[in-house]
Amino acid sequence: MRVLFAGTPDFAAAHLQALLDSPEHSVIAVYTQPDRPAGRGKKLTPSPVKKLALDNDLPVMQPQSLKDPEQQRLLAEFRADIMVVVAYGLILPQQVLDTPRLGCINVHASILPRWRGAAPIQRAIEAGDRETGVTIMQMDAGLDTGAMLTVSRCTINPRETSATLHRKLEHLGAPALLHTLGSLAAGSAVAVSQDDQLSCYAAKIDKSEALIDWSQSALTLDHRIRAFNPFPTAYTTLGELRIKIWQAEPAAEASLSPGQIIAANHSGLLVRCGERSLLVTEIQLPGKSRMAVSEVLKSRGELFAPLTQLGA
Repeated sequence: MRVLFAGTPDFAAAHLQALLDSPEHSVIAVYTQPDRPAGRGKKLTPSPVKKLALDNDLPVMQPQSLKDPEQQRLLAEFRADIMVVVAYGLILPQQVLDTPRLGCINVHASILPRWRGAAPIQRAIEAGDRETGVTIMQMDAGLDTGAMLTVSRCTINPRETSATLHRKLEHLGAPALLHTLGSLAAGSAVAVSQDDQLSCYAAKIDKSEALIDWSQSALTLDHRIRAFNPFPTAYTTLGELRIKIWQAEPAAEASLSPGQIIAANHSGLLVRCGERSLLVTEIQLPGKSRMAVSEVLKSRGELFAPLTQLGA
């Protein structure tokens, strides 16, 4: 089939690569977000999808919006059989959804309708879900509400982070996408409607959510720390210092007040929470690299003496 591809981040690029490697389909053009400022110099930087497209000599389209009639006309000129959308970041109006012969399909990193929205990977870990997956759906005008064509499932391991789950779902989604395209081409695909009553909204992650509230339970904080690894990275404060927390795990019940350090040793920082305690094992001090707590204590152990209060 003649495939238009629309996507922006690394997750999308992995699916574009799978399409490029497939002899059954031809990617005729790529849509991606406009270049954004990145890094300390705020230099305009192309998306991972654009880089991959240029490496493969594909036409790249970067409209600010697809609501513009001229952009819709240009899209129609590609005469695509189908449009594959993976974490694109722009709303597709009905005119665009109806343009390709077989419409538009979306690769979504959740078992729909569980998590609809921008951050399904993070929200699944934050909620303590034990299972997630990838859903390929026929797109409609709603937010991730289209009929499901393929669902592939995987477990969320007890120490899973968003980074590790991201990679797991990349490997799950690519073959699911190729299977779905094959079924659509053969006319054998079966679309299953979603149950709207089972849906949750996976809101975009806000940096303000990353501040640790030590009055919450150790289990809640463990979920949040793993969900926000690598972005936006959970953190706490120690006086004027902002300390990022990369890895931690729930530990036993303890006395003291939430946020107080119970012990600091080669195992990590044991910190009292609203319920139980949290063993923090990897942190990052301002201007430094992320390190095991045991290594930080060798040079900055005075910062983490027992009874020291973390957080406001």
